[in-house]
Amino acid sequence: MAYYYKSGNIPSKRHIQFRKEDGSLYSEQVFSTEGFSDDYSILYHCHPPTQIIKTDTPINVSPTIAEEKMLKHRSFEGMNIKPADDYLQSRIPVLVNNDCHMVLAAPKKSMNNYFFKNADADEVIFIHEGSGKLLTQYGELSFSYGDYLVLPRGTIYQITFNDTNNRLLIIESFSPVRFPKRYMSKHGQLLEHSPFCERDIRAPQNLITKDEQGDFIIKTKKKGILYGLHYANHPFDVVGWDGCCYPYAFSIHDFEPITGRVHQPPPVHQTFEGNNFVICSFVPRLYDYHPLAIPAPYHHSNIDSDEVLYYVDGDFMSRKNVTRGMITLHPAGIPHGPHPGAIEKSIGKLETKELAVMLDTFHPLMLTKEALEIENENYTMSWAE
Repeated sequence: MAYYYKSGNIPSKRHIQFRKEDGSLYSEQVFSTEGFSDDYSILYHCHPPTQIIKTDTPINVSPTIAEEKMLKHRSFEGMNIKPADDYLQSRIPVLVNNDCHMVLAAPKKSMNNYFFKNADADEVIFIHEGSGKLLTQYGELSFSYGDYLVLPRGTIYQITFNDTNNRLLIIESFSPVRFPKRYMSKHGQLLEHSPFCERDIRAPQNLITKDEQGDFIIKTKKKGILYGLHYANHPFDVVGWDGCCYPYAFSIHDFEPITGRVHQPPPVHQTFEGNNFVICSFVPRLYDYHPLAIPAPYHHSNIDSDEVLYYVDGDFMSRKNVTRGMITLHPAGIPHGPHPGAIEKSIGKLETKELAVMLDTFHPLMLTKEALEIENENYTMSWAE
């Protein structure tokens, strides 16, 4: 995130004395990415953020791989993931590789007794159902239906929900999540042809300093192991921070679609990218307006990527029997396209109300045991007329 932001009280320069009213020093913390070679922020704590007082027995939370290699179209009913009270226990990985994990979650209760830090990955949390607040050491982010919450790796957070009906799509990225390079100037500004701009990005607000001492557990995931680390001070004891590395929110409803006289290729829907994958947003939009346009997408071969669509809402004219929360996986190596009859049916249509999130990975995805439990087994034959 090249967009500079600051909040609270900070000194006039980096790495100089910054004292409290009683004369003692605040603790400066540099939160950096890719060593010290990329975006960073500097936070000022009431107490050192290093005071571990106890550790719990580690828990293995690595996904269980059911199919490492396969070559057929697959479909999964995401809404069949069962809700769970606890946020971390509700997170179910379904499609994974060494670059990213696709995770479904249906948490019923807020995180009140612990904090979470993903030391493995950046997180993109898409809110399909529910609303609430993301609480971090940077401040608060209110969220609702259609929001992406983007959290840099190592962000300490809690989530509070307004009720028990929550459905989340989570992409864990083992590299920094960024905006598409072609939409960025060499200095990091979103360009005029980008489908969104800095005005659409919501930075944390309402920084509340929690100068509290006690026993605060931060459940930290590293290399697929969940560690319970107990700290002597509240992790949100920050009085101020500034920089370009922080969590933010962006609504899929603020994505401005790019359309044309003939069908536009999928990259026009791109919203985020990481190493070896992209995330795209399919939003309500006008169809192509050439007199002989075919609004339905053409058949195409996935030569270099696995294509995953998570269906959010609306009518998907290229697919039959689509349900909310359904996931389709079209792997590299075989072509896919509209279901029989969809191409002719699309001709003359003016617009679509579809809403979906797409994940394209440039290395093959593996299926977890939980993915097989929610699979539509006959999907691969659904193109046969």
